[in-house]
Amino acid sequence: MDFAQLEQACKLFGLHDRASLKEIKTRHKQLVLRHHPDTSRTSDDSVIKEINEAYRLLSHYCANYRFSFSKEEFFEQNPEERLREQFAYDPVWGGTQAPEDKLKR
Repeated sequence: MDFAQLEQACKLFGLHDRASLKEIKTRHKQLVLRHHPDTSRTSDDSVIKEINEAYRLLSHYCANYRFSFSKEEFFEQNPEERLREQFAYDPVWGGTQAPEDKLKR
């Protein structure tokens, strides 16, 4: 696989910079239902083959390349948790002392 193939698969699936494996699976199912020759008069086998090949390529990419588990990536994926960490223990926002502060006493 090269980047152009990955980019083409993402374009076919309507994906942008990021997608979860769940989103990829859901999009594959939607495309197959829309273009399957048994359910669509305008589609042929080549379209389904292209969709399935793109799905295989995207699945392979997700299964064989590393994910980042850094704190920065976690907070980018979960902005609510970043806010919780930033403000949960702030008395102005109704928080109490952070657990690590209680241990210092």
